[in-house]
Amino acid sequence: MKGHIRERGPNRFAIVLDIRDPSTGKRKRKWHSFRGTKREAQIECARLISTMNGGTYLEPDKTTLAAYLERWLEHIKPNVATLTHERYCDLARKNIVPLLGATILSKLQMVQVSAAYAKALKSGRRNGKGGLSPRTVHHMHRVLKQALAQAMRWNLIVRNPADIQKKDRPKIDKKPVATIDPATTMQTIEAARQSRLLVPLLLGSMGGLRRGEIAAIRWKSLDLDRAQAAVVASIEQTKAGCREKETKGSKCRTIALPSILIDELKAWRVQQAQELLRLGIRPDGETRVVTWPDGSSLQPRSLTHAIAAFMKGQGQAVRLHGLRHSHASHLLAENVHPKVVQERLGHSSIAITMDIYSHVMPNMQTDAAAKVDAALRSAKQSA
Repeated sequence: MKGHIRERGPNRFAIVLDIRDPSTGKRKRKWHSFRGTKREAQIECARLISTMNGGTYLEPDKTTLAAYLERWLEHIKPNVATLTHERYCDLARKNIVPLLGATILSKLQMVQVSAAYAKALKSGRRNGKGGLSPRTVHHMHRVLKQALAQAMRWNLIVRNPADIQKKDRPKIDKKPVATIDPATTMQTIEAARQSRLLVPLLLGSMGGLRRGEIAAIRWKSLDLDRAQAAVVASIEQTKAGCREKETKGSKCRTIALPSILIDELKAWRVQQAQELLRLGIRPDGETRVVTWPDGSSLQPRSLTHAIAAFMKGQGQAVRLHGLRHSHASHLLAENVHPKVVQERLGHSSIAITMDIYSHVMPNMQTDAAAKVDAALRSAKQSA
């Protein structure tokens, strides 16, 4: 395997590789453009010869990162949730492509990726008013890294230029989600008693359901006599509209319901039935628990906005998802085992539960230390 360089202009070189076609034995040449000093061009020529000898050589390809990302987005579409795919598309097209899209995929370097993240943090907003949040840039990094990992599997690149060290990625400061204590929870429920938001508030704060699960749950999934609810579906709202799908992570679960919630659900079932019968609609097990007055389903985003407006009117900064966090915090504060909390919330692992609610753990540690101390002192006195 041979190669040489040809000067084309100031700091511009052509790297010419001489190879033989394995099937015909005829001599062929591969041309690579290079910008830099003559010494750098010689080093790059040597590297390319080494990759050809080692079997890791890639043909010159003019595909840009922007073009490749479109191919990748189409490839993953059948394998992810619709809402997830929409998020990937937004991050790729609106955030990554403006910074790196014109770069040739095979020539993308780690230093360019790091520089793009720094620029996004400083001036990444499309309206020109400052930079993106560290969390958004972190999501950009995850999408780019995943896309380039697929490019490696397709033998389009040799290494992943987005595989940068953790210390070089945007640092995310975890902000605890706003929650409310049990007393405030009950005050909020009483304030919502004459509102159609009462049941969503109850399901979020006493059942720990996600907004899509609240919008999707049907009466057939509730066993009010046994005080149980089967959380088996969720409403996903995308640009194309709403659709019912499996719960997050396809993890169905059965949760026990407190008696306060059972009483409220029984009263609401009677009230809802009366509303629907006046419209000529006969409710059954397929009827959703939370609906508009005409029996139609709620959109998850509309439910979120309505709850946020209501809570703001109560002087609270808690959103609908914050009620779910409040429910978990209440359980952990009462020394309910984190495994039970994980199962109620539908987390895929207890590690996620422990990480999210680590701010509650110091109280649990204090209680645990006090119990150990009491047990040891009792044993000492008995000895």
